[in-house]
Amino acid sequence: MREFDYRRADDVSGAVALLGADPEARYLGGGTNLVDLMKTGVERPARLVDVRALPLNRIEPADDGGLRIGATVTNSDLAAHPGIRHRYPALTQAVLAGASGQLRNMATVGGNLLQRTRCGYFTDLTQPCNKRAPGSGCPAVQGEHHNHAVLGASDHCVAVHPSDMGVALTAFDAVVSYETADGPGELPLADFYLPVGDTPHRETALPPGALITGVTLPPVPVAARSRYRKVRERASYAFAIGSVAAALDVSGGVVRDARLAFGAVASRPWRAHAAERVLTGAPATAEYFAAAADAELAAARPLPDNGYKVTLMRNLVVAVLSELAEEAAR
Repeated sequence: MREFDYRRADDVSGAVALLGADPEARYLGGGTNLVDLMKTGVERPARLVDVRALPLNRIEPADDGGLRIGATVTNSDLAAHPGIRHRYPALTQAVLAGASGQLRNMATVGGNLLQRTRCGYFTDLTQPCNKRAPGSGCPAVQGEHHNHAVLGASDHCVAVHPSDMGVALTAFDAVVSYETADGPGELPLADFYLPVGDTPHRETALPPGALITGVTLPPVPVAARSRYRKVRERASYAFAIGSVAAALDVSGGVVRDARLAFGAVASRPWRAHAAERVLTGAPATAEYFAAAADAELAAARPLPDNGYKVTLMRNLVVAVLSELAEEAAR
């Protein structure tokens, strides 16, 4: 591991100033992703700015009736919070589906959103990778890609975003707050992650040097009737091969409101707007749930070894929405 400087920030403005003084610096929260990448040599920061002690570790009511989650709230505390469990149960389920208990105790909300891809070519310094070394190529297109993207990818990168938490936050229109040397700013999570295009190394729309300070969940009544379902290759401590965050409001057998987001199918958590349009006002039946999934997955462009994801996601959408509809009918 490369030798690096370590500084502990006393306040938000101080953290931003410390990072701005060194273009090769990185913020350090729980370190569950960054430190691993430093060990492999993918990340080589000259300085770590520790933000764990900043006063960003609370979950509080927002002015509009939603909830504001501080950036250093741990994943464990997020999942256990009564307001999250009761008003956004899919978010609790998503967080508990990720990593292990020990990692959730360390990992932070801000760090979770910024975790890097788990593509094997990205972490192997002997291989080219456009995300790690722009212009070097994407060997996954012709190589190992069974768990790579089927939506929104390009010839320059077919890796998927690994976050479970981000999928649920995307379904509920979360907004990311940040601080820069020029002052505070906000980004809807829908705009937070950049399309892959021909610049996969540019992953987010955060300004240079920005520190995430929190995430705000707006009041979303339908979120109280939500679920997160994750499919993975082993029962625990594994990244998804497909996941769905879904919320459904059904009255008289008809869908009044629906929220749907997919995980492990694109370079970012994928909001299923086409599927939502099909669902809204339609009968709450498996037939229409399948039609909604088909509408979203019509844009899928699978590679030779990951076409199974299209069928998997279709079945997953139908299963989760059917369960929510059955609960609404009781």
